[in-house]
This record gives sequence, C-alpha cells and structure tokens, in this order.
Amino acid sequence: MIQVPRGTQDVLPKDAARRDVVEAHAKRILGAAGYARIETPTFEATELFARGVGESTDIVQKEMYTFDDGGGRSVTLRPEGTAGVARAYIEHGMHKLPQPVKLWYLSSFFRREAPQKGRYRQFWQIGAETIGSGEPAADAELIVLLADLLDAVGVRGSRLRLNSLGTPETRAAYREELKAYLLAHEDQLSQEVRGRIETNPLRAFDATDPGTQHVMANAPLLLDRLAGEDADHFAEVRQLLDDAGVAYDVDPTLVRGLDYYARTLWEFTSESLGAQSGVAGGGRYDRLIEQLDGPPTPASGWAAGIERMLLAGGEQPIAPAPVDLFVAIDGVAARDAFRLAGEARQAGLSARMELATPTRSLKGQLKQADRLRARYVAIVAGEGDPRLKEMDSGEQRELPLGDVIPTILRGSRLS
Repeated sequence: MIQVPRGTQDVLPKDAARRDVVEAHAKRILGAAGYARIETPTFEATELFARGVGESTDIVQKEMYTFDDGGGRSVTLRPEGTAGVARAYIEHGMHKLPQPVKLWYLSSFFRREAPQKGRYRQFWQIGAETIGSGEPAADAELIVLLADLLDAVGVRGSRLRLNSLGTPETRAAYREELKAYLLAHEDQLSQEVRGRIETNPLRAFDATDPGTQHVMANAPLLLDRLAGEDADHFAEVRQLLDDAGVAYDVDPTLVRGLDYYARTLWEFTSESLGAQSGVAGGGRYDRLIEQLDGPPTPASGWAAGIERMLLAGGEQPIAPAPVDLFVAIDGVAARDAFRLAGEARQAGLSARMELATPTRSLKGQLKQADRLRARYVAIVAGEGDPRLKEMDSGEQRELPLGDVIPTILRGSRLS
C-alpha cells in the first residue's frame, strides 16, 4: 500500500471542516480590521529567501526544498510567508498605494525538518502583514488581532511572550558583546552553538543543551541595551497592550530563527502542546523591503500554524452543513430525481439525492436523510406526483413536481 511521505498528512473531510472554521474566523477578524487577502506562489526564486530570511539561518542552511526549474534557475518551495509578501509588495508597486498596506494569507509552506506532533514538512499557516507603518500601534494591533484569533478558535492555556531586538545597529553592537561572552565560555557550549557563534549567536538562547542553558542564564541581554527610540517604541507597544487588556510576559531571551526581525518580537505558546509549545509568532521587520531592493519601508507581521492551533484548540463542535432537501427514489425515477435535485440547487437550496449502489430501500433512504438532518425529503416515484415529507413533523403530501421547490422556499407546512 502506498502511503503519504513522512512529514506530510492528508486533510480529511472532518479535518477540512475544522480548518474552514479557522479560516472563517480569520476572514472575520482580519477583514474587520482592513486586511485584504493575498496569495503568493508556492515556489519562489531561491535568492528571495537567501537574501530575505538570511544565509546563516537554519531555514536557509538546512530546511529548504530547493531545485532547478528545468531552465537553469534555482527555485525553492516557500518555507515562510513574509518574504514572498514583501516581494509582491515591491513587484506590484504597492508602495504607491495609501500606506500602510494591510494583507493576510492562508497558505501551505514547506520545511525539511524532523516531523513532530503538529509539525509537518508541509504545513499551513495564516499570516498577517502591515507594510508601511513604523508605529508601535501597528505592532500592538497585529498582536491583539492574533490574540483574538487564537481565542476564537479555542486555543487553551495561551501565553504571550514579548521582547524587542532593537534596531540592526543596536543589535550589531550587542552581537559583538554576546560573541565575546560565548567565546569566553566556549568549552561549556554544545557543538551546534559553538558552530554558529560567528554567524548567529542569538540562537544560543534557544538551545536545549543543559550546559549551554547554564551559560546563557548569565549572558548579557539585548533588552537591557535598548535606549532612545528603541526603548520608547517597546514601552508604547506594552502600554497599548495593557490598554487592550492583553496579558504578556516580557522575555528578554525570546529570539526567532529569521534574520529580518528588528524591534518588537512576540510569540504565543500553549501549555496544552507540551515541550513544542509554539502556536504563533511574529515581529517587526523594518529593513526587509529595502533589503529586497524596494524603497525603505517599515513593516510588521505574524504567522500562526493551522495544525498547531487545531491541536491547542482541542475538539471544537462543528455544526453539520444544512441540507434542505433529500431526493429519495421509489422505483425507477432517477431522471426526475436528478432534475429535481439540480433545480433545487439552482434555487439556492442545499440538496442531496440517492446515489447508493444498489439503491437503498425507501426506509434506508429516509434513515440517510435523517442522518443528514435534512429538512425535507422528496420521494420521487416512477409514476404519479412526488411526495414531499417534512422531517421535523413527519407530515407529508403529494404535490406536482413543479411545486416541490416553491413549497420548500415558502416554508409552507404540509399538514
């Protein structure tokens, strides 16, 4: 038996129904705040991620699916969404629109990493980006909207961690200080952390190795180095979150595996997910557009994993899709039944018809209609007028085929 590759999954109808609920909440919450939907291609030029995400990141070095497109060009299945949205903003001249441009997406992404519970090599994310605003309110709005979305889908035990990475200039000075500290304690660090002291020293804060964690407990913190506008920006974000009633923990060890972040950084976790607790996260990326050859443009955004949200949300009740009419067949009347079902759909009704092979008994068809919670059943026979049955009351009567749909639309009682 052929099975799906490791690290991927099928989305079955019951799973799709839960995802539809998440998508509906995203459309409602983000749409009300003025975010318009965007979708970028599944694969992009590899250079986009090398330049945008960062050559030294694990994503670019280890996790991307990269291949030749058949014409000598290197392309990559998108490992994240922000770089593609930034590229589209530049390519389509969105900087000429009234700013900020507020966008959201729901797409699949790909990373070659070890599969874990709720983490797949092909995974789905909802993301939101505010491009063209450097205001603290843009960060706070994004965080509040993300909190609303997680609450709407029932994510349990959520916690918001908040940090600031300052500007790239502030971070550059801090990197040198942190590198010196790590080199002074190099013999206590894991091999992985030692290997990226020069390229990505901040990721030492993410290490799970006990020796590294012991060293990092006394490491200098970037948050303590914030001054001037960086400190004011972070203070204003916190004040706005306080005003909105969004609880958070300031975590100066919070870092993310993407080079483009600056200033505000955040992550939502859920205690219901265990050790791999991340559900969603984001931050400010004021230099990314310019780094990709666009005009200097401040921006901020986040991404939330669909699979992680569904795991953290538990089993939510999903209302079955309404069925207005089930067309049952009593005898040889398939053509009339087919026509009636089609006309019902054209009239805006949800209609199903008997398609089992062999055709079930009339009693079996009525049981199926009951399982579907159909409002009405039209019993179409080979001869004579069909019978229309109202399932709630059990009342039924014969009426001409052309009167079935108008009767349902009027909601007329059959007694």
